[in-house]
Parts: sequence; C-alpha cells; structure tokens
Amino acid sequence: MSSSLHVKICGLKTPEAVEAVLNNGASHIGFIFFPKSPRHVDAAQAFALATPARGKAQIVAVTVNADDAQLDQIVSVLQPDILQLHGKETPERVMQIKQRYDLPVIKAFSIRDNSDFDAVLSYQGIADRFLFDAKAPERSELPGGNGVSFDWDLLKDRAEFGNYMLSGGLNAGNIVQALAKTGSFAIDISSGVESEPGKKDVKLIDAFFAALQQIKNTNKTA
Repeated sequence: MSSSLHVKICGLKTPEAVEAVLNNGASHIGFIFFPKSPRHVDAAQAFALATPARGKAQIVAVTVNADDAQLDQIVSVLQPDILQLHGKETPERVMQIKQRYDLPVIKAFSIRDNSDFDAVLSYQGIADRFLFDAKAPERSELPGGNGVSFDWDLLKDRAEFGNYMLSGGLNAGNIVQALAKTGSFAIDISSGVESEPGKKDVKLIDAFFAALQQIKNTNKTA
C-alpha cells in the first residue's frame, strides 16, 4: 500500500466523528445530501461540521441526481472542494456541473460484474475520478452506504480507470484483502465505521485507521 493512500470517510454527522477522522489523518471527508439516507445533512449542518477540516482534508459534497437549485445551495453554503455524483447523471450532466461550479467531480458507479464497467468509458476525460461501489441490495433505496461489497478481483488490471476510489462494505476486517486484491490508491468508507446506519463510531474509526497503519508498517519491514 502506498503511503499516499487517499482515505475518505463519508456520511459524517457529528463533530466527534469529524474530529476522529481528522485526528487519524483522513484525506477526504464526505457529507451526504440525500433525504432518504440516514446520513443526510443539510448544507448549514455540513458547513458547521466541515469548519475544522478546512486546510486539513478535502471536503466532498455527495448528491444523488441533484438539480441546479439543490447544487447551487450546497455549493454556496458548504463551499466544498469536490462534488461526488452518486446518481444516474449522464456524461453531459457531469460536464455541465463541472462547468457551472468549476469544481472537480467524482462520479460513482454501481458494480456487480464486468459488464457494469462498460458505462464508465463514456465518462473518461469528463469525471476527475471514478468511485466503484457495490450495487445496492434490491430493497435498498440508497445507492451507496449499504455495507455490501463486490468482487474485488474485477478491478485487477484496470489501469485505464486511473486513480479510482474503492468503496462498498469496507471495514477494519477486510481492508487488507481489499487493497491487496485491487491495488487501489483511494478508498471510501461509510457503514464500515458505524455502530448502526448513520451513526459513526469513534472506536470503529480508530480501528479502521489502525488496520491501515498495520499495512503501512508491514510494507516498511517487507
């Protein structure tokens, strides 16, 4: 694992959780703007939570098929560093959003098998980074944060996707295997550091980063 691994903790809702992820050195923190999610916050809440992170971590606003009015409010209030689009936004919509806000965009994709990567190709050169998450269970209304993984072997030899972000069911118990299989340089975690949906657990956050530190220590002595 590279010492420059990007770690994004997403769906933050409390000052205690923000403090824990910053103390552990997260590179990105994410706020969810999707009312159906137990991790949903409004722009004013996100701005207050993000204040200690300015200059320490990249602040990511995560939306699902948001229109211009929603994005205008989020961007003006939160002032994020990055926008993450977790819906069915077309390449044209992604380009429009990039031009409107002059911000980098992470485009998320739901993966179950190799055919799901076909849709990614039309976003190359448009989205600044791809995020690969597991497809949601049938009855879930959430496009992400469901605590399920996909087959990480699907990401072997996928250099064409660049510095993608790996997501979906990651936790302290499986992160070593996930990084070994994918070679990813960026990861996104939400439910894997929660005691229940939407409730981040400082002990689980600490345990996750401790697992990452063990990988670094192992690599140093290898």
